[in-house]
Amino acid sequence: MDKLSITGGRRLSGRLHVSGAKNAALPILAGSLLTDGEVAIDNVPDLHDVTTMLKLLGCLGAEVDRDEHFNVRVSAASLDNLRAPYDLVKTMRASFLVLGPLVARFGQAEVSLPGGCAIGSRPVDQHLKGLQALGAQVSVSDGYVTAKAPEGLVGADIYMDVVTVGGTENLMMAATLAGGVTRLHNCAREPEISDLGRFLTALGAKISGLGTSTIEVEGVEKLHGGHYRVMCDRVEAGTYLLAAAATRGSIRLLDVDPDTLGAVLEKLQQAGADLEVGEDWISLDMHGQRPRAVDIETTPYPGFPTDMQAQFMALNVVADGTSSIRENIFENRFMHVQEMNRLGANIELHGPSLALVHGVESLQAAPVMATDLRASSSLVIAALAAQGETTIDRIYHIDRGYESIEEKLQQLGATVQRIRA
Repeated sequence: MDKLSITGGRRLSGRLHVSGAKNAALPILAGSLLTDGEVAIDNVPDLHDVTTMLKLLGCLGAEVDRDEHFNVRVSAASLDNLRAPYDLVKTMRASFLVLGPLVARFGQAEVSLPGGCAIGSRPVDQHLKGLQALGAQVSVSDGYVTAKAPEGLVGADIYMDVVTVGGTENLMMAATLAGGVTRLHNCAREPEISDLGRFLTALGAKISGLGTSTIEVEGVEKLHGGHYRVMCDRVEAGTYLLAAAATRGSIRLLDVDPDTLGAVLEKLQQAGADLEVGEDWISLDMHGQRPRAVDIETTPYPGFPTDMQAQFMALNVVADGTSSIRENIFENRFMHVQEMNRLGANIELHGPSLALVHGVESLQAAPVMATDLRASSSLVIAALAAQGETTIDRIYHIDRGYESIEEKLQQLGATVQRIRA
């Protein structure tokens, strides 16, 4: 397995273009199954998870092409397979998002259950409950979900018991081809859901309420092809902002939407960052100063995102003062704590959801191991702030969500090298 070697202790500085959002690209690619027209999708990040989704679309019979800039074209005119196999779905939970589009367009689908996740349980019961409300017959057997709606789906009022990003996306896609009007209540409000909605609208869907907790979809007979550009990755943007802040550096991000980073930017300002924002750029400057400790509590969007919790902990471990970090979204999302403490951090765990971080003046390099995607990026930030050479093992986690991470860090002056297995 590849490793990253990082020699820390240098302030990051420079300009960086933000990649397309993985968490928007994956559902958008799944949504391309809703039409027999060709769909062109630009700004798709070159990531392992995206490659997995493209393999899945190809497995179903779609024609998939991507150019050297990773712009993707998908034609799902004639699928010859409506079964998403375990071997692909097990490696990436977002693969389950093909269920709604397949049932809506073809009246049937068989999709493997995605299984567990290192950061905790993420069940799909709300997906299945919603499809049943739309008239699908749903059964689970031998690890596969089978859904059938031979007469088509029918619009309904659906109340989700919990706020679920994947459930909102799957049901919104299914509702685009359902007869009548569907109202989804207690929806997740993440910007990536709105991006999916704008993509579907570009294909002829009728959707209102994007960005709110109630989304209304008026079903149409069919969708057409189209051209769409994926939004920028707010988590990647936040990660590089925190890396610059933790190393007392400065950075200017381009091709970014500051409006999607409100809670993160607010906490960075509390930590002492000098921030400026424009329509599609953000600049951060620590003026060489040590960051201040900031309390964090994760909540659904527009609150502080769980996908930024680990990275902010990496800032807090070198900050001045003591901070508390409370994780309210997923259990088992403090697996990076033990590895950070190997670097000299002083973090106390109080149960599965609360960490107290006592900031230290500096960290010292040590070999560490990544356990999940966002934990991986937090170890990168900690390594950049540490003195000496840190080796991060199992970085395939990082490659799931960060495009060309070593090249981008090198652009900012970091000493980073990928060690090929």
